[in-house]
This record gives sequence, C-alpha cells and structure tokens, in this order.
Amino acid sequence: MAQCLAVVVLVSAARAQTVPNAASVAPAAKAAPAQTVMAPTPPSPDKAGEMGWELVATIKLPNPGPASLDRRGTLYVADASNNLRQFARDGQALNTYAPPQPGRVGLVEAWNLTQTLLFYDDRQQLVLLDRFMAPLSEIRLADYLPDATVRTATLAPDGRVWLLDESTLTLRTLDPQAGLRPQNTPLDLLIGRARPDFRFLRHYQNNLYLVDRASGIFIFDNLGNYQKKLPFAGLNYVGFRGDELYYFAADGLHFFNLYKLQERRQPWPPTPFDPASVRQVLLGEDAAYFVTAAGVLVYRLR
Repeated sequence: MAQCLAVVVLVSAARAQTVPNAASVAPAAKAAPAQTVMAPTPPSPDKAGEMGWELVATIKLPNPGPASLDRRGTLYVADASNNLRQFARDGQALNTYAPPQPGRVGLVEAWNLTQTLLFYDDRQQLVLLDRFMAPLSEIRLADYLPDATVRTATLAPDGRVWLLDESTLTLRTLDPQAGLRPQNTPLDLLIGRARPDFRFLRHYQNNLYLVDRASGIFIFDNLGNYQKKLPFAGLNYVGFRGDELYYFAADGLHFFNLYKLQERRQPWPPTPFDPASVRQVLLGEDAAYFVTAAGVLVYRLR
C-alpha cells in the first residue's frame, strides 16, 4: 500500500524588532525556527507490547535541552540557545520565551497548569511563567541562600518551590511570597558515606521524588519526611503517568506502579527508531515525545 507523502510544515519564530525585555515571549533574534515534519501514515499499527506506536510528527530542534509536559499535553522544550519553545500535542509550534539575559536551562517543569518553572543552574535563578509564556516572577536564589549551590528544584501545587541544596545536602522549601520556610530536610543521615549524584527532583501526588543516579530514588512526603527508597540506579530523569513512575532503559520503557509496587516494560517503537539517540522521554495520555539530539519525535499512543 502506497504511503502518503510527508507534509512539511515550517513554523518560523516571530522576528523581534529589538532585544526582548523580561516580559517578552518573542524569540531571541538568533533563535532558529523550529521545523515540524508530519510523518506519513504507517502501513500497519505496531502490536508489540501494551502500547501501539504511530509516528505523527518530527520536531527539528538541534541539540535541545530539558523538556516537560503540562497536564493538557502541551510540550515545553529548551532549545540550544536556552529559549523555551512551546508546542501543541501534534508538534505544531505555539510560543517562544526568550530570556532577557543568557543562562543555561537546567530544568523545565510545566506540570502545574498555572505556572511553568525554569531553573537556570549556572546563574542560580528561578523564573516562573504563566501558561502564555509570559514571566510572572524571577527569584535569585543567592538572595535567600547566599552560600548554597542548588542542583535541582520542583514546584509544589501550593506554589512552594522545593530546592536541593547540594552544598549542605539539604532539601529546602522556598515560598516566592514569604521567602524560606522551615521545612528543611538534611540528607546526610540517609546517604551516609556514599557519594550521591543527584539529578532530578519532582513533586507528584503529595510526594517528593529525588533521583540519585548513584543509588536510586528517594521518596519524601510533602513535608519533607523520608518515606522509602526505590532501587532504580543509573537514572537522570523519571516521569509520571497516572499511578505509575516511568523511565527509559536500553530495552524499552519501564513502568513502576507507585501503590501496587508492580513493574512492567514497554518495548521501544519499531525501527527505524534508534533508542541510543534518546535523551528524555515524556508520556501524555495519548502521545509520547522522544527528545533526541536532532529534535523531538512525536508518537501517538494506540
């Protein structure tokens, strides 16, 4: 059966007349436009595993940074120039946030419907955006923790920001309105003499999940009290979908039910998909996004 020709949709970023200010959502002058290529319809659905994969679009975005999904399935990806790109569920470009000053995006978190969190790890700064990609506030962490080195952060539903202070191995909370809060959790007793390699922090369903690449995933309640540890070492990132935590490995996607404590595995999409190229995987209700060095592959889940 003949395949349909690919339809190429070029989405050019709006050209700024001047350097964008802090409230600008226009792309920086040197930001390359994202290109979304709609994929041809495959000859037959993939029946391997519990999910069927259908490639629907390829977002051409060279050397992307961290990415995140909001609850509507909107995709947020930092590009090579550290602008934040926003894409619809089908891969079509929507908006771009260009920061007023340079900085490396170490984290993007868009799960909260009203705010998107950006963490610039090189300049130790948090930026909160609204759902239209306009800045709400900027927080210089040195104003609250002058001697700290924050490795990662996450946004709680009540607006608090949890921070991992790597210099003192402490979980801290920050209220953008009231400043630091007393819920600080020292981690030295949990870690002992081990050398942790903390990579990721996420607040999900009233718990905090702290990913240590060296040993596994530490779980705390929403007050910072230690609960337990999952022995999943070697990870840089974990995602959440329903009651499951997921991560990717060489043999596919792994799912762990947070309440039934059961694991399952989903095979990778069929060739020509290259698992070795994957940097990050994001799963929505009906779509999957594979972040690679060349951009983002958008799959429909069936």
